Formats: sequence, C-alpha cells, structure tokens
Amino acid sequence: MDTEEHIDLWFYRPLGFAWAALFAKLGIKPNAVTIASIFLGVAGGILLYFGAQPLIWLNYVGIFLIIWANTYDSADGQLARLTKQYSQIGRILDGVSGDFWAFAIYFALVFRELHFGDAWLGNFFSNHSWVIWTLAIAAGVSHALQCAMADYYRQFHLFFLKGEEGSELDSTDKLDEQIKELRENKNLIKSVTMFFYRNYTANQERLTPAMQQLRRELRKRFGDNVAPQQFRADFRKLSLPLMKYTNMLTFNTRTIAMFISVIIRIPWLYFAFELIVLNTMLVYMIVRHEHLCKKLTADLKAGKYDI
Repeated sequence: MDTEEHIDLWFYRPLGFAWAALFAKLGIKPNAVTIASIFLGVAGGILLYFGAQPLIWLNYVGIFLIIWANTYDSADGQLARLTKQYSQIGRILDGVSGDFWAFAIYFALVFRELHFGDAWLGNFFSNHSWVIWTLAIAAGVSHALQCAMADYYRQFHLFFLKGEEGSELDSTDKLDEQIKELRENKNLIKSVTMFFYRNYTANQERLTPAMQQLRRELRKRFGDNVAPQQFRADFRKLSLPLMKYTNMLTFNTRTIAMFISVIIRIPWLYFAFELIVLNTMLVYMIVRHEHLCKKLTADLKAGKYDI
C-alpha cells in the first residue's frame, strides 16, 4: 500500500491479477506476457501518429492498446509470484518493456507534429523540425531518468518495509559477482544483458551518494542482518511522503498527460509536461531523499540504533 498508486490499486492490479490467473491456468510464462505487452504498447504508440481525419479515431485505439499493455505489465510480475517463476532476467525485461513503448510513442508524436501540424501552432514544427526533435530527445532522456530513480526509491522503501524478498533492490557489487560467474560459465548472452543492467544500476547509485553511504553504514553495523525495527519505522516515516512522487514519475500521471495532449491535438504539450513538471518533481524528490538518508546515517553513527 505504501508504494502503489490509487489507479493501480483500483484498476491495473485487479485486471493484472485476472490476467495472471488465466495465464497460470494456460501455462503461459511471465516473460511471454512481458513480450506481449511490448507488442501491444508499441502498436498503441504507433497509432498515436494519426493526427487528421478520417483516421484520427485510431488514436483512441492506440490509447486502448497502451492501457491493455499496462494490464499485462501488471500481470507479468503477479504471474511470476503466483507460479514462482521469478527471475532477474524477467525483471530486466519488465523494466525495458516500457522503453519500447516510449520509443514508439515519442517517434509517433514527433512525426505527427511534422506531418499533420498542431492545433495551437499549426505548421510551426514542420517549418522548424529541430525544435520538436530537441523537445522530444530532452523529454525522452528525462523520462528514462525519472522512471529509473522512481523505481530505485520505491525498491529502497520496500527493502526496509518487507526485506530482501519483498524488494528488487540491487547493487553493483552483487551484480559484478554475478557477471563474473556468468562469464566463467561462458553464459555470454546473459552476461551481456547483466552488464547493461549493471550500468543502469550504477547510474542510479551515482545519483544517490547519501543513500549509498547509508547502505554502507548499515552493512558495517548490522552486516546481512535486518536493520532494527526502530530504524525501519523511522525510515518509513521519512520516506513515505515521497512515495507519491515515485508513482507520479512512473506510468499513470505521464500517460494521462500524454493522452490529453493527443486528444486535444497538441502533442508537444506532453514533452513540455515531462521537462517542466516531472523534472521539477524529480529534483525535489532526489533532494528530499538524500536529506533523509544523511539524517539517518548521522543517527546510526551517533549510536541511536545500536542494539
């Protein structure tokens, strides 16, 4: 409940569980569901390209397919837990599925502005194509960073709330060991996949120096043991107000903004929303989270949580 958004709890999770129950009966594997979500999301993104009659109705089909894809995105994790088929490769695949949707959506919106014009700016972007490309690239980079950091903070919160089994929090040290083992076993494909995931995790760690210092202090004092209950309660109290931002920076808020911009035929507004509103939210979330990590690290060093 700490890390779930209301729309997910009321809509996507119930539908995802229904799909998961059906797929479990049919013997369909979680990774197959993730791959299906990629095809649905990409198809939905492509259909957002059509910005003029008589094919503009395809935008609504695209919106429906993107929503459908997200129900599958909710289903694959629930199916993995239901059938005990969880794997790190599955988590990586699940993490990149949204990137495929995003590529399709961004290209569709850019070419829509170039070919069909805009309800506010007319043919401005077709005459100044570099502007829309610059907006889209900047928004895309922001999108990737926003989702990566939101997921990282959410997994860190779950780590203290539910322990290692309830979280998917990784570290570059552990991933380096896994990559080394995979290379020794000559598992080339998986080792390459893990290499890219390791770099993804390393970028998350570079942006959270205070969090990494807190993790090191916890390992120093408690080793592999669970942090004391009082520490976990204090962390949850400080972290919980930030969880609403992790939700807003992932799927639902941004897609609602994107759907609205498509329906009112002003696609560039979506890029502006990501660059201004969501980036402001991201910076605020990082600053606040680093501050709480510094506070808890200082409390640990002062012996507040010594057993």
